[in-house]
Formats: sequence, C-alpha cells, structure tokens
Amino acid sequence: MNDWLPILTLLSSVVTACIIFFIPDSMPRLRTFVNLAGAIAKLGLVALMLRGVAAGEIYEMRFPLAPGLELLLRADALCLLFLTLSAFLWLLTTIYAIAYFGDQQNQSRFFGFFSLCVAATTGVALAGTLITFFIFYEMLTLSTWPLVTHKGDRHSIAAGRKYLAYTLGGSALLLVGMVWLESMVGPVEFALHAPPLGPDRTVLRIIFVLLIGGLGVKAALIPLHGWLPAAMIAPAPVSALLHAVAVVKAGAFGIVRIVYDVFGFALVQDLGASLPLAAVASATIIYGSLRALYQSDIKRRLAFSTVSQVSYIVLGAALAGPEATVGGLVHLVHQGLMKITLFFCAGALETRMGVTRIDQLGGTGRAMPLTMCAFSIAAIGMIGIPPIAGFVSKWQLGTGGLEAGQPWVIFVLAISSLLNAAYLLPPMYHAWFGPPVTTAAPDRERVPMLIWPALATACAALLAGLFAGADFSPLGWAQLIVEREHGG
Repeated sequence: MNDWLPILTLLSSVVTACIIFFIPDSMPRLRTFVNLAGAIAKLGLVALMLRGVAAGEIYEMRFPLAPGLELLLRADALCLLFLTLSAFLWLLTTIYAIAYFGDQQNQSRFFGFFSLCVAATTGVALAGTLITFFIFYEMLTLSTWPLVTHKGDRHSIAAGRKYLAYTLGGSALLLVGMVWLESMVGPVEFALHAPPLGPDRTVLRIIFVLLIGGLGVKAALIPLHGWLPAAMIAPAPVSALLHAVAVVKAGAFGIVRIVYDVFGFALVQDLGASLPLAAVASATIIYGSLRALYQSDIKRRLAFSTVSQVSYIVLGAALAGPEATVGGLVHLVHQGLMKITLFFCAGALETRMGVTRIDQLGGTGRAMPLTMCAFSIAAIGMIGIPPIAGFVSKWQLGTGGLEAGQPWVIFVLAISSLLNAAYLLPPMYHAWFGPPVTTAAPDRERVPMLIWPALATACAALLAGLFAGADFSPLGWAQLIVEREHGG
C-alpha cells in the first residue's frame, strides 16, 4: 500500500482536474467542494509520506514506458521538500482564487487547468528519472499556458505567446541535452553521489550547458527571464502559482537535480562548471533587484524580485558545500511562502481597492490593515531581516559561501539585501504613512477567503524563521536532506 502513495498523490490533482472540467459554471458550490477535497486529500497523502520518509522509508513506483525506459515516481526527502510546499500552497491558493474570481465566467476551465498545473508540479517533484522529469516538465508548460491567457484579451494572448516561445525553446534545449546524455550512458535515474558519466569532458560540458540552459528558462536566469514579467498580465492567483509553487520552482528544482543527482557536484567541479553557474546566478540576483527598483506596477516589481530571489536556490546548488546546499534548498520553501504572500496581497489590493501601482498605495495600511501587515512581514523577510524566514536563507548561503572558499558571496548577498530594501520599503512607507489616494470603505477586508490565505502564509514565513532550529522546520528538513543524502 505504501508504494502507492506517490501515484495516489499525483492522482489527487489529476482526478480533481478531470472532474472540475465537467462541472458547469452554474454549479460553483460543487466545484468548490471538489477543489478543496482534492487539495486536502493531497495534503493528507503528503503528510503520510513525510512521516515515513522522516523515519527512513522511500516510496517508489515504476511503470514501463518503452523498452529501456521507465516512468519512476519516487518520494525521497528532497522530493518532499518541494512537494510539501506545493501541497500546502495549492490548498491556500485554491481558497484565495475562489474568493478572487467571485462569480466570474469560465471558472471550471480555470480551476481544471489550475489542478492540472499542480499535478504536473507534483510529477516534477516525484520524478525519479530524467525522462519522467521531462514528461511532467512539459505537462507543466502546456497546463500553465491557459492560465496565463485566462483573460483572453490581446495583452494576455501576447503574454501567453511569449511564455510558450521561451519555455518551448528551453524544452528543446533540455530534450537535446537529455537525449545526448542518455545515448551515452543509458536511462538516467536520479541517484545520490552520481558517478562520473564518461571520459569525454568536452561533450559533458556541452550537455551540462544544454540541460542547465533548458531549465534556466523556467528558473528565469538571465538572459532567459523575459517571459516572467510579461506573464504578470495573468490573474493574481496565477501569478502566485507561477512565482511560488510551480513554474520557476520547477526550473530551480530541476537544476538542483542535474547538479546533484545527474552529474554529481564533484564532476560539475571537475568540468569547471560550478563557478560559471554561480556567477550567472549572482548576476541574476543583482540584475533582478535592479530592474525591480524601476517598476511602478506592483506585480511587475514583484516579478523582477522573483527573477532575483529564485537564483538564490541556484547559487546554493552551484556552491554545493553543505551549508550552501542547505541555504539553497531551504530558500525554495522560504521564497515560496514570502512571495505568495506578496502576490496574495497585491491581488487583494487590486480587487478590493483598484490599486495596481506603487503610487496608489497611500492609505492602504489604514484601509486594509490585515493585508498590509501580511505584505510587510513578507517584504521584511525578503530583505533578510530577522527573525523572518528570508534571514535564515541568506545566513545559510553566506556561511556556505565562506565554507566553500567563495567569500564574494557575502558581497552579493549584501548588495542584494540593500536593493531588496530599496524596492520593498517604499511600498510599505506609502501604505502606512502616505496620504490616502483612494477613498476607503469600511468593508475592504470583509472577504475572509481573500485575506486569510495571505495572513496564513505570512505567519508561516515568520514561524519558519522563529523555529528554524526545530527538526520539523524547513531548515531542519533541508539539513536532513544534506546529512542523509549528500553525506554532509
């Protein structure tokens, strides 16, 4: 029975999607019940696997695809770090999206593709082989496009076209790298302490660049990030999903898999690829923050912030020492909690007050105090101020950089934190101390399902920082991964 847990977890989202597609828009209560039942069931299944994996179990199920090729679903500690984040935020984003859309049309179509997107993310997390990863990675692209274009207007269609152009281009690179690699060594199963893949170092370097380049599109590494700010035309729940749960995280998670479980860090260092990857990640961190400074639209500012923040995960993977690895892995969770809070708040401000730009935020702290409290907690965490989760990530990455003999990482983190403060503090100042720009009504926050998800994720980010030393915290789980799987 236990070996069925990975496929049951995957099916919890797939079945939910299939049912929702057939529910008419005139039956919102039934759709809401199916949505929430699927999300809660998935969270329960993930909790069962967490308990088992913490005790040393690994769950896996294999399905033959073709001679020599298998679809392998495996729940190990690294998988569950990503999968738990996905399951937890799926539930909250579903609650938020139900309130956000109200009685708008085409919601069954939206929530159907929304659930398919989460199913694809689940498959990416559970993938135990490179071909399994690729299948769900492509499913993620195709299921996300209808969400980006959900509004159906000219701008949405253009953003969707750009999204497909970038991501399918990245997929082509990934496919070429994968086929080339498997033609040399056979089917690649994600394995710990991956052995050397062959003597031809030049070919391996090219394959590594192809794989990282393909994944770097979704991870929004420069210069492959152009689709992400354009996709901000999508509704706020989609933005939250793209930035915290699904697409960018799938790219960053894939890079972690390639570095550790396909090549192995010793070989990546031997190929001379570690420092260039760290340099690209660092350049992306600084570039994303600089671009965020000049955005007046709230969602575009947050989008460029994502370009910067996701590269912390890649930087941790590239540095690879135990502390840096922990820092990169834990930031996968911490960034998700903080960034989804910011997008939840941005969507609530737009829906309840029509606020979309920084210069419209004046007085929103008084009009929507709960929303702006959540926004402030997440923003302070992004800057790296203790005791919120972002501080823990940056501390681990900084000590990891020193441990790896790369002290310049401290400089990158310091510059990034200053830039984070420069683009996140002004919105907070306008909200709490600026003169009111729009007329406030007393019922701005009387939509609990729109407000409470942001408060829940803000509290989670705060608790992840306050209790970072506990075994059950994201940091504790990241340390478990390093100690158990990478011999740290």
